[in-house]
Amino acid sequence: MRTEKIDRAANGLQGEVTVPGDKSISHRSVILGSLAKEKVRVVNFLEAADCLSTLEGMRKLGAVITRNGDGSLTVCGVGMDGLSEPDSVLDAGNSGTMLRLLLGILSPQPFLTTFIGDASLSRRPMGRVIRPLTQMGAKIVGRKENKLLPVTVLPRKRPLRGMRYEMPVASAQVKSALLFAGLWAKGETTVSEPIESRDHTERLLGAFGAPISKKGRQVTVCRVAALQSPESIVVPGDISSAAYWLVAASLITGSDLLLKNVGVNPTRTGMLEVLSAMGADITVHNQRIDSNEPVADLRVKSAPLHGVSFGASIIPRLIDEIPVLAAAALFAKGDTVITGAAELRVKETDRLRAIAMEYNKLAPGSVEERHDGLIIHGQKPLQPAYAFSHGDHRIAMALAVAGAAGEGVEIEEPECVEISYPGFYQILAALRK
Repeated sequence: MRTEKIDRAANGLQGEVTVPGDKSISHRSVILGSLAKEKVRVVNFLEAADCLSTLEGMRKLGAVITRNGDGSLTVCGVGMDGLSEPDSVLDAGNSGTMLRLLLGILSPQPFLTTFIGDASLSRRPMGRVIRPLTQMGAKIVGRKENKLLPVTVLPRKRPLRGMRYEMPVASAQVKSALLFAGLWAKGETTVSEPIESRDHTERLLGAFGAPISKKGRQVTVCRVAALQSPESIVVPGDISSAAYWLVAASLITGSDLLLKNVGVNPTRTGMLEVLSAMGADITVHNQRIDSNEPVADLRVKSAPLHGVSFGASIIPRLIDEIPVLAAAALFAKGDTVITGAAELRVKETDRLRAIAMEYNKLAPGSVEERHDGLIIHGQKPLQPAYAFSHGDHRIAMALAVAGAAGEGVEIEEPECVEISYPGFYQILAALRK
């Protein structure tokens, strides 16, 4: 079985990093490009496993997508009425984003589609997106009360019904699925969230000319006959990927890193706020707007951290960064308390349990698991450890950061990082002085 050994970084991390393209925006760019008829060039597309699942799915539905070899794609879409029945099942792999978003665009279609996924995705419940789509008129069947893969979307002969939907839990993926379905639905589709989640779908729908409006935490979309592609979409660097370097450089003495072209969409920057509250030395440079998304360069230097508390009001803005924020908390002075994060139990793995299990190997007695969060006692004695990624890319990279900042770690099943950050371990090695 493959493992990855991460030794303690005796010296700081130095240099510049250009992080991979944003995973959320990469998914959505390919989907919306496929629903328009003009060509669109997608620059800095994330060529990682999750996004490639979406790319292959849209190809099977009729889009012509060319990988240009320079990190860009050319997407030739089929229009709102041009999707065609795939000749085989759509394999979502490990990608919950691909599955949920494509459920939204396929629910209104007049043909049948079946989704499968890997073992991890097949355990993740899809009820919270299937239920509201069913209320709009979709017919979706799957295992165990239609919640688990494989899932089949049955043909729809009449338009879906637009509706007002009050989301019980903020979720950008569920919101996006309903907004996508609303592009074909009769009447308006309005989604309200208790807390604002990431808004990449709304921004891109606007860029493609969709009739979309936003008022507070409420988003409304109307049926549309055609979408108009911009000439190009520049995908910013993924702040979720930048998070590993922000934490690693904060923890490893003598570090000074410049992270280039990072997306700083305010619905995604909760991690920057929490790290700054912990005492991190992070400065923002060269702020600008590119393809309707805020982008900046981030400089981070090592600094002593202290524990903080955060909860439900900020969780949607940093949900993917909690594993690496928990790693930062291992080294911070005092306790860090995380609440309102029960959604982490239904990610690629139960991330709350995985963090508690694996971080306690690195620093015994440091992490207490709660039903919706964690209590992390910082600056417990560290030790080298053999840890398990649980097949979860974010757990694997967070463990690598904690090992480099601490006494080293050997990670079992490290290859899962290919889901979002190909070459991660090589870059970590290259940044050492």
